[in-house]
Amino acid sequence: MTGTTEESTGEVTSRPRKASWRYIGPGIVVAATGVGAGDLVATLIAGSKFGYTLLWAAVIGCLVKISLAEAAGRWHLATGRTLFDGWRSLGSWTTVYFVIYVVVWGFVYGAAAMSSSALPLDALFPGTMDLKWWAVLCGLVGLVFVWFNRYAVFEKVMTVLVGVMFVITVYLAVRVTPNLGDAFAGLAPVLPDGSLIYTLGLIGGVGGTITLAAYGYWVNAKGWTDTGWMKVMRLDNRVAYLTTGIFVVAMLFVGAELLHSSGVALAKGDKGLLDLGDVLADRYGTVTAKLFLVGFFATSFTSLIGVWHGVSLMFADFVSNYRKRGEATTGTEVASGSREKSLPFRAYLLWLTFPPMALLFLDQPFGLVIVYGVIGAFFMPFLALTLVWLLNSSRTPAEWRNGILSNVMLAGAGLLFVVLCVQQVRDLPW
Repeated sequence: MTGTTEESTGEVTSRPRKASWRYIGPGIVVAATGVGAGDLVATLIAGSKFGYTLLWAAVIGCLVKISLAEAAGRWHLATGRTLFDGWRSLGSWTTVYFVIYVVVWGFVYGAAAMSSSALPLDALFPGTMDLKWWAVLCGLVGLVFVWFNRYAVFEKVMTVLVGVMFVITVYLAVRVTPNLGDAFAGLAPVLPDGSLIYTLGLIGGVGGTITLAAYGYWVNAKGWTDTGWMKVMRLDNRVAYLTTGIFVVAMLFVGAELLHSSGVALAKGDKGLLDLGDVLADRYGTVTAKLFLVGFFATSFTSLIGVWHGVSLMFADFVSNYRKRGEATTGTEVASGSREKSLPFRAYLLWLTFPPMALLFLDQPFGLVIVYGVIGAFFMPFLALTLVWLLNSSRTPAEWRNGILSNVMLAGAGLLFVVLCVQQVRDLPW
């Protein structure tokens, strides 16, 4: 690339590009993928139980995600190496954990993502086909879309779906007529009785998944491979999570005004959103309820195709790294697009799609659910704490290592996710 040099230290440098709105993309992808139907239900329930009181927690949650995604993107651009390459440099234990995680997590997540996408379609088109077949259809559409399209098309479709999500949720927030005085009061950090777990969930749960680790891969897939793109990446990341913040606050408003005031309780899990659809139909009519279901589908399907693409890209990098036996895997390789056509990428796509379909027709095996829950709970602490390790060591060029603010945010995120991890493990049906 013109103007790019590599110094003797191994640091990749280039002429800085001006941060511009026209470059925005990977951040929108990671934010949309990370916010799923389960996150919306958690936000709605928090709003229904505590009104606007926990609004401050949603804001802090967005700041935590900005710091994590920025750190992942900074590693890719500052070192020219992929995140998995960095993990491997910390020891073989990271490889063992990653392999177990993506195999077990991917198997159960595949079924969950397909089911979540199927629920609003089944409600929008009642009686058309069984819910399980809607789920199978969603999985197959996601497979075909990611299989035959490269990152550029994937990003455009994700951006359109995010636009749909954003417009509908903001419309709903305006429609329920929020009390702005109470909302501003909710920015003051207060913990009502019984709110600790909901507070931690709002801070750590919304948008917090393995897809945060995929952000650096999407940054590379966009063609950003060196430090010249650092300002662009940071703008991209902030805009994405500002959008997510507005999205989450809008859903909290809906929970506070529509559910808290009337004492309506939602079912846990994705089906809680169908309950909200019924409440909207009673209060505002069928059109508003249908619009909400379209937004519900957009939220769920962006998570599905985002994981299908992003985690498959990470798995392909893992396989490439393993084959090279010590030779660094670089962001330039990801930018070339060859990974998206590779056998490991497509093999993991198939793994996410077809084996999980068995879970759609069977009750999920009890032992598998427990293993999935335990492994999944440990990933976010793993991500936060390994980023602290990598970005404070000689593996990262001195100019791009963590400052005080980054260390405070990442260490705080790591501690938060450890607490959430312990709580999630305690809540499992042992």
